[in-house]
Amino acid sequence: MNCGAKPSRPFQLLPFYSERVWGRDSLAPWFPVSSRYGRIGEVWFAFEQNSTSLLVTLGELIARHPEILGTAADPRHPGLCPLLAKFLFTSDRLSVQVHPDDAYAQKHHQSLGKTEAWYVLDAQPPGELAVGFRDSISADRFDDAAQSGEIEQLLDWRKVHAGDTIFVPAGTVHAIGAGLTICEIQEKSDLTYRIYDYGRPRELHLAHARAVSHLGPHTFQAKPLLLSEGREELLACEYFRIERLRPKRQIRMAAGVPYYLLLLCIQGSGEIAGQSYRAGEAWMVPALSTEFAIEGDNSEWIATYTADEPASAISAQ
Repeated sequence: MNCGAKPSRPFQLLPFYSERVWGRDSLAPWFPVSSRYGRIGEVWFAFEQNSTSLLVTLGELIARHPEILGTAADPRHPGLCPLLAKFLFTSDRLSVQVHPDDAYAQKHHQSLGKTEAWYVLDAQPPGELAVGFRDSISADRFDDAAQSGEIEQLLDWRKVHAGDTIFVPAGTVHAIGAGLTICEIQEKSDLTYRIYDYGRPRELHLAHARAVSHLGPHTFQAKPLLLSEGREELLACEYFRIERLRPKRQIRMAAGVPYYLLLLCIQGSGEIAGQSYRAGEAWMVPALSTEFAIEGDNSEWIATYTADEPASAISAQ
């Protein structure tokens, strides 16, 4: 394809590796990354610096052809893909942290906020994460607990298993434990306010965290909804919808969808629009793409996009 022309079929987003103190030396079998890259904790897709199979970065492609985002573009940040997809690999606990909503992020950082969701791909012991507090606490208790480290014990830690979906709206105090492999879908923002970091020598952001944190239990439970055979909606919110696609033979997408979609292969291999794919890859479907098929027995995908209703163009067969 001529990368100067507007893309009309899916293209691959190449991984952007991000080192983290809680990451891993090996990301097998997902990614062939060696220890010379350091401890990789996050692999990003749909970041403006992501290279693509079109031989330009995603940021360059959007600058040339902003119409690939379609109706899901954010007019406040027209040069960004509004959604970011990640794979997370943990060998230790992440910090206790919180993210701001759009209004706070725009006021203080000229950025999108960060509402996110996690789809658990693998959970090794202890296989747990924390979302919200067990009981409501006061602002003063929050301050004292953050300083002493008691806040770790006040959180609602829960066991998770492969296939679980957890919704983390902006303002939810949370922490991810060790031994987890997670597919994360989020607003395109890297704003994280650390509250407690287990003595690691990293900056904390207590004033911002206090201003945005909800100090009670997290009550949202994701309820999967079967849309059709092989197609299941895991979560829907104002920022994104997340689906799990498990076709027996193929996935078909009709032409003319007015917004972009992100497709992440989490199992299997085969061909997407005539191009080979394997587990661990991410593909972007531009708005108003041509019709295409994903072939491959027993493949499994996470699809995410921004729309008021489930996309009628997708069928899993």
